[in-house]
Amino acid sequence: MLSDAKIRTLRPKEKAYKVYDDRGLYMVVNPNGSRWWRFKYKYDGKERGISLGVYPDVTLAYAREQLQEARQLLARGIDPSAQRRTI
Repeated sequence: MLSDAKIRTLRPKEKAYKVYDDRGLYMVVNPNGSRWWRFKYKYDGKERGISLGVYPDVTLAYAREQLQEARQLLARGIDPSAQRRTI
């Protein structure tokens, strides 16, 4: 699992790369140094993903809260990305 200290040590590379936290939550570290939170999940047999925001605007704690909310939607049979589009 990621920690704030670990996230601060992540450095950009020539190509974007992923660093996984838990239960589908991961961070994409881009060559320009930006770090995006994403959640990967399966819905209706297809792999999908949603962006949760850019770090540090979206903290690790808040990203985990968003992950929990998305997983609750999945448990009720609701696609989190479709739910976000209706808001």
